[in-house]
Amino acid sequence: MAGVTVETVRVEGSGDSGVPVAAVPPVAGRRRSEAVLLVLAVLTGCSGYAYTGLATTGGLPGGLPAFAGAMVCLALFPHLAVRQWAPHADPLILPLAVLLSALGLVLLYRLDPAYSRRYDAAPTAAEQLMWTVLGVMLCVAVVALLRDHRRLQRYIYLTMAVALVLLMAPAFFPGDLYGAKRWIFIGPLSFQPGEFVKSMIAVFFAGYLVTHRDALALTGRKVLGMRLPPGRQLGPILAVWVLSLLVLIFERDLGTSLIFFGLFVVMLYAATERTGWVVCGVLMAGVGAGVVGSMEPHVKGRIDAWLHPFAAFEEGSGISDQAAQALFSFGSGGVTGSGLGRGHPELIRFAGRSDFILTTVGEELGLAGTMAVLLLYALLVQRGLSVALRTRDPFGKLLAVGLAAALALQVFVVAGGVLALIPLTGKALPFLAKGGSSLVANWLMVALLIRISDNAGREGGGNTGREDGEAAEACD
Repeated sequence: MAGVTVETVRVEGSGDSGVPVAAVPPVAGRRRSEAVLLVLAVLTGCSGYAYTGLATTGGLPGGLPAFAGAMVCLALFPHLAVRQWAPHADPLILPLAVLLSALGLVLLYRLDPAYSRRYDAAPTAAEQLMWTVLGVMLCVAVVALLRDHRRLQRYIYLTMAVALVLLMAPAFFPGDLYGAKRWIFIGPLSFQPGEFVKSMIAVFFAGYLVTHRDALALTGRKVLGMRLPPGRQLGPILAVWVLSLLVLIFERDLGTSLIFFGLFVVMLYAATERTGWVVCGVLMAGVGAGVVGSMEPHVKGRIDAWLHPFAAFEEGSGISDQAAQALFSFGSGGVTGSGLGRGHPELIRFAGRSDFILTTVGEELGLAGTMAVLLLYALLVQRGLSVALRTRDPFGKLLAVGLAAALALQVFVVAGGVLALIPLTGKALPFLAKGGSSLVANWLMVALLIRISDNAGREGGGNTGREDGEAAEACD
């Protein structure tokens, strides 16, 4: 098998000179590569933190040793956990997550003084570091305790029931100051259940589609060269469509609705390879968004701000100026940016550390920095899809596709909204933006991808560096 070495050992007490005992992937090489990449991620984060201090205060920040120590721990402990409990895992997933988390912390440490001067706002970077620690601890716990991802398949209906409760719960709580209902409040604590629902729904869809794959893929009529699904099989997609519309109507959460419905369509196509499902999904999404957007005031306001961003400067327009300020921010950054700590991303006001944190990258690191960040996301999504190719069991394949698709969809709806490609959604940019719920939920996704990739390696899925053709052969 390509990418696999065969070890020959002498069996004591036998006359055999050597017996091939196992086809073992080059585990040590993967973990060495992971360690080197983690060192580079930590150095990048520490360098960014030091440069931010030099740019804003003229000297090295006093918290540099503590920040460096925290970054070392955030990289070392999950690496040791992977070595112990997932030695066959993909060597790029963990370093990419650590690097993105480090960049997010650097950006928040840079933004805190600016928000304190202009708005007398409380700092957020220390709290984000605490949430990063909790996310990494959850990742380590999942890798250590969940020894086989296929155990999740036993509880798909329970998982979906919990996901639906969490998804609909914010409708019964007060909305935030800006219209959407994303939060559950329990005393002084609050969290966004929609961030965790992504992984839970991916688990359910993977289990459901494995069971009903043939019925969804092999029936239906051909229309214009496409095999459209039969009426009786449209039930699942209609149910998900209605649920996504309910989220959009009662919670006014455009981002969660788009991710939820888009995730189902992507996984449905991955399971059946039928473009008819994609066509139906796109048409239904367009119809639903159009109807709700014309009726629900909060969603309609988001669409108006997208279509006419500079109308915010007209008296009495009632449109937020955030979209326009974001465009000014990207435009002033140019190709190389003004330099970290030398821009004014705080002009976007409250959302500059959450929804619009990408504008800080665009203004201070320029087009080059923005493309680098988006490429890091693209590489993490690619590793998730690579895990799906190498995994032999159907449930693991679809789960890896779902997790990668959820990350890709969230990056698209956030970056697309900030760049004025689509209406704003209010979601947090994974790993970078302020938000404990998002950060912990994304580290949970990383843990699941690590576990699936480890099981793929143990079952002979091959080296992570194999060519695409070889990976496709292994999957067949």
